[in-house]
Amino acid sequence: MLKRFTIWFLIFAVFAANFSLVFVYVGFKFNQQYIAANLCINRFKPSLHCNGKCYFMRKIKQAEDNDKKQAAKDGSSRLEMSFIQPFCITFSEPVIIDTLSAGFPVFDYQYTSRYLSSIFKPPKSVA
Repeated sequence: MLKRFTIWFLIFAVFAANFSLVFVYVGFKFNQQYIAANLCINRFKPSLHCNGKCYFMRKIKQAEDNDKKQAAKDGSSRLEMSFIQPFCITFSEPVIIDTLSAGFPVFDYQYTSRYLSSIFKPPKSVA
């Protein structure tokens, strides 16, 4: 039971962190009547037909600012370590040999095949 509760809690926490704007929108839709009547800046100007959208836009901007602050906070507290050390490539100077050898060594062909042509026959190509 505890494992199942923990799993659902973690899933909800991940979705709540990633979809905060959705929660703001749902909260606005559920409370739109109250927001339009009590919290809206333009509640005394019914000709504008704001219906609480100004309050909704402020909350959206506030949620985006909180996300940006959280991202900046997470980025500044992160410690980055590099495990790749810079290296320098050095080339040695070529050595010039003054004495030439008498010639190339004789190539000794010592390859022997254990292939039995009487038993193994390769397939013939059709083309």
